[in-house]
Amino acid sequence: MEISEKLRKLLEEKREEYLKPLMELVAIDTQDLGHGIAGGREKEGQEYFARLLQEIGADEIERDPMTEEAIQRCLKEYEEGNPGHNYEDRYNVYATFKGADTEKTLMFNGHMDTMPPGDLSKWDNPPHKPTIIDGKLYGLGSTDMKSGLLGGAMAVKLLKQAGIELPCNVKITSVCDEEGGGNGSMQAIMSGQKADAVVVCECSNRELIAAHMGFVFFKVEVEGKSNHSGEKWAGVSAIEKILKIIRALEELEHEWLLRYKHPLLPAPNLNIGTIHGGTAGSTVAGECYFETCIHYLPVIMSYQKIYDAFTETVEAVAKSDPWLREHMPKITMYQCGGAFEQETTDPFVSAFQKAYSRVEGHEAKIVGSPGGCDSRLWKNIAGAKVLQYGPGKLAQCHAVNEYVPVEDYFQAILVYANLILTYGKTQ
Repeated sequence: MEISEKLRKLLEEKREEYLKPLMELVAIDTQDLGHGIAGGREKEGQEYFARLLQEIGADEIERDPMTEEAIQRCLKEYEEGNPGHNYEDRYNVYATFKGADTEKTLMFNGHMDTMPPGDLSKWDNPPHKPTIIDGKLYGLGSTDMKSGLLGGAMAVKLLKQAGIELPCNVKITSVCDEEGGGNGSMQAIMSGQKADAVVVCECSNRELIAAHMGFVFFKVEVEGKSNHSGEKWAGVSAIEKILKIIRALEELEHEWLLRYKHPLLPAPNLNIGTIHGGTAGSTVAGECYFETCIHYLPVIMSYQKIYDAFTETVEAVAKSDPWLREHMPKITMYQCGGAFEQETTDPFVSAFQKAYSRVEGHEAKIVGSPGGCDSRLWKNIAGAKVLQYGPGKLAQCHAVNEYVPVEDYFQAILVYANLILTYGKTQ
């Protein structure tokens, strides 16, 4: 019997054994609090996962406490980092399974934290009560991303149960605070975690993600002069001044749309996500601010290019306006993450396609993702070959009644197990 069919048959026989850990992990509350700034509840989930890795037979298991020092160092050296988060009782878990070729390492990376559930009244079932209906496992974190995180560990377990030796080292990294901007993987990288190739096990709709967009968040604050609207001419509306800036930024976005193209990704965009100003309809707004997120393309665009273009556009508007020239807008960049692209001609991509074909009977569609994730960190900072692949769809991330199709979870386990074999034997 071919190895891939042997693995499929074994997994089918032990479905409940492999599904149980996912149900149990989804039942544990591991949410980020305030995007990690107020802390996180990953500890119980990390302890559960560490016990599971030990049961599977990990040769090494390490708990790595999150530290502000590591994030500050990452920010200084690589322009990646979200400082000022609460790290009490928050730590990463790393496991190493040694293979025949100890000089080669394949990593499966995932995050333990989830977003908060939001309004509980909108959930059909409690978010931490895993429920299977019509082949879908409902529960907070089922897609984002406990099924993917477990998938890598379960792939190792499947190979071991099948009596198949690992051809190379396999490392599993379960990180904290990804929803806070990726600090957990930054901590791992700053602590020396590395691999030749990394699978970021975020959901991918059974497609292979080889690129994602970068992102930069800005806040722009404008001061006006407040007074009664009956004498509007005596005041200065901060809202109207903000609108001048927004119109100029829309022109900047239009320029990007015409100039920058990518074969796997949509055009860059600038989204005005919030705007706040004024106190009453009868009062000229004395202050106003807006928040925006810019998504940009890898290689042909960069964080510095975005930062410079944004600030120069805002400042140009201010310098052309008599009031703003004397009351310059305050610009704050408060979160960012780089773009990511993996060369599709790399042997790692070929090994992945071979593994995927053994499970699905055809190669995976290679796509890009508009949303950023930790792929950028393992590629741009750690220098690994990186692909994103995992169970579920992006539409289920951060969604009420989040679910993952159970078959997606099992399919990912099989793909990961075959990848260990194909990549481990790649020269």
